[in-house]
Amino acid sequence: MNISSIDKTIRTVLKSSYYKIPRFQRPYSWEREHIEDFWNDSIRESSGDYFIGSMVVYEISDDTFGVVDGQQRLTTITMLLGVIREAFKKIGEESLAKGTQGMIERADLNDELNFVLQTESSYPFFHENVQKFDESEVTDVPSKKEEEHIKKGFDTLMKLVETELASIEDSTTKTKEEKKEEKTNRLKDIRDKILNLKVIYIELGNEDDAYIIFETLNTRGKDLRVSDLVKNHLTKMLPKKNKAVDLSKDKWTDARSIIEGSSIDLNMDSFLHHFWLSKYEFTTQKKLFKSLKQTVKKANAKDFLNDINNESKIYRETLDITYKDWKKEESELRNSLYALVVFRVKQQIPMLLAVMREYEKGGLKLRRVKDIISAIESFHFIFTAVTSQRSSGGISFMYAYHARQLDQANPADKTKALDELKTKLRDKLPSKEEFIANFVELNYSSTYTKEKALVKYILSKYDHHYTSINQTGTAINYDLMTIEHIYAEKDSTKNIDLTDIGKIGNLLLMEEGLNGKLGNKPFSIKHPIYKSSNIYLDDNIKNATDWDKDSIINRTKMIAEKLYDEVFKI
Repeated sequence: MNISSIDKTIRTVLKSSYYKIPRFQRPYSWEREHIEDFWNDSIRESSGDYFIGSMVVYEISDDTFGVVDGQQRLTTITMLLGVIREAFKKIGEESLAKGTQGMIERADLNDELNFVLQTESSYPFFHENVQKFDESEVTDVPSKKEEEHIKKGFDTLMKLVETELASIEDSTTKTKEEKKEEKTNRLKDIRDKILNLKVIYIELGNEDDAYIIFETLNTRGKDLRVSDLVKNHLTKMLPKKNKAVDLSKDKWTDARSIIEGSSIDLNMDSFLHHFWLSKYEFTTQKKLFKSLKQTVKKANAKDFLNDINNESKIYRETLDITYKDWKKEESELRNSLYALVVFRVKQQIPMLLAVMREYEKGGLKLRRVKDIISAIESFHFIFTAVTSQRSSGGISFMYAYHARQLDQANPADKTKALDELKTKLRDKLPSKEEFIANFVELNYSSTYTKEKALVKYILSKYDHHYTSINQTGTAINYDLMTIEHIYAEKDSTKNIDLTDIGKIGNLLLMEEGLNGKLGNKPFSIKHPIYKSSNIYLDDNIKNATDWDKDSIINRTKMIAEKLYDEVFKI
């Protein structure tokens, strides 16, 4: 396989050759957020000479290449140049519009006009509505999904450019000529930033090589993963000193194997982001590599890699509780961590990692660790699992902030950092009324099992809070308990709707054998059996003489109040 690579600007790329999007490529698929990120990175936040990754092509003829990697970026750049061309035309700068068009369409050696970027899948829509200098001769209504993406992308870029020019137009102190001059200069600046973008231009010898490279690239997703970029950066910072030994690569491989060897959904990208948030300034995952690159230099790269290697184990133990051999006294901690997995919440992970890191190195006692993680569990039970609050970025920022506070605090102040977090969690709790209103909607029956794991968790916490040891003095293993419907699903003695039968107020936890024995018997038969067993009965059940819809609703609300006021009190 013949491969050559060189640094090139987009100006050189567009001026030197023509490009075709091969049939094996995916359609253009960038959404508004991708385009806005590209705009912010390459125009708004860039001072010029910005690197946008690799571009992989293969030779079709002397001056024409097929695009293997870089299609989305090259298409977006072409659209942006088309928008700039139209903006020049709108302010009467016809020559500048034609000059910009020269980056989109130019004459070949036979003096015949050709579009620099050519595609079959969106022909003729893309060529007529984006690349063409004159007015389109075909309908501008998209007929395919790819064409919809192109039109929406073109419109998004048009709005971004118009916004840049609107602030100039709104000025009340400038003349019409001054406004035009400033608009012209701003458009030139945007155009030049685009043309000065840099890529690593990788050229392959033929189409067979292209298929191999394309398959390799696309087994790893649309773009390079954050973890790939971080790995490459660390490799660059930590070159191996012996041809036969590459310790940096080995440490990275070990960490990745630990993280991605889990049977649950863990990946290296999320780990790196959560790890970063637990120690460094807040950033989004999309901007993580940019922040990391500014922080991790040759002087601290080795320590950074060692931290990644060490904490990959803590991360997995925290999120995949089967990975660790927990001590008996750590069972409550283990259960709280598992509960957060059941809730499917992730904002708290940087804080969990910071707490477990301190625990592992002896900076926090088990009692303090159980207390703070129990508080986080209680918060997300109320906030996330039951009331389904829509979490803004503020929750993630709060956890990341206190994770850093804990990491950086001296030993005497670590407890203070945890207390401050508990105070904030209490302040952010939904009201008891909102909690109860949502709690009564929880449901479990043989025909509705979606919330079974959450319902069993609730029943276990409620039972455990009031009696963790049964009459024989043996700790209860809630994993072996089953859910009993007090008013049976197939009991037809009363007219109770199935949605009410499934409410938590109608449910009990008990051993499978006893559950099977009770079956679908009416309450009058079940009640004395309940009272003679060793299962925990609250007063609503213990003192009941009958069991109907009102009994179910009343007990559901009673349980909700006790959970909010006592069981999950922060």
